[in-house]
Amino acid sequence: MYYSQSYPADVDIPDIEPDFSAPFFQGFQVVASYILAGAMIVVLIMLIIAGAALAFRGLASDRVRTWAGENILWIFIAAAVLGAASGLFQWFINFDFGF
Repeated sequence: MYYSQSYPADVDIPDIEPDFSAPFFQGFQVVASYILAGAMIVVLIMLIIAGAALAFRGLASDRVRTWAGENILWIFIAAAVLGAASGLFQWFINFDFGF
């Protein structure tokens, strides 16, 4: 029997460069950035309203001041969590507000 031997130098293998990009990932990133930006704007508005209601007595009713006093800490926590999530999103995925 005759066996033909092939050596590694005899085989021409082209360089393979995988492409990990998927077209729908960019859409997910845009939707996620819209959600983060919208949530950040809502929390910022809530923070401004709560701070103004607590700082100026004549600006808001007693009910709004009571709401602000009870929830200002939760609003600060939500702002911190959203800021951290936005920072991580920016760091990992190149954050885009979508504007």
